[in-house]
Amino acid sequence: MRFIVAVLLACTAAVAHAQVSVKEPWVRATTPQQAVTGAFMRIDSSAPARLVEVRSPIAGRVELHETRIEQGVARMRHVQTLAIPVELKPGGYHVMLMDLKRQLKAGETVPLELVVEAGGKRQVIAVKAQVRAIDARGGGQGHGHGH
Repeated sequence: MRFIVAVLLACTAAVAHAQVSVKEPWVRATTPQQAVTGAFMRIDSSAPARLVEVRSPIAGRVELHETRIEQGVARMRHVQTLAIPVELKPGGYHVMLMDLKRQLKAGETVPLELVVEAGGKRQVIAVKAQVRAIDARGGGQGHGHGH
């Protein structure tokens, strides 16, 4: 009986401390007057988890968004959380960085903090996202990021 309890406790601890990995984080570059842009990446987890918040010191506001095509028009909507695994990409789920404090130029990096919840506990994951040219992966057209 003690063995079963120990195994159950170990499994519960593993769920609470999900191993989250972030692959290819990037942010689209901006023009000098542009106040918004998108951040993209692939997020995986070893246990059920969800992305509940993203923060960055370069933006006044950060939100999770989904782009959907409705009657031939791309429309964005704010979402509260995203189940992991998730791919954040142009034209789908993504992070909106709004009220930018400065222009973002290709080649620099942007600090992001991903807040992930798993097993009732939250963990913060620091990410350095590379800024890519405006035309990176999707051309910057039609995704509602001010291009």
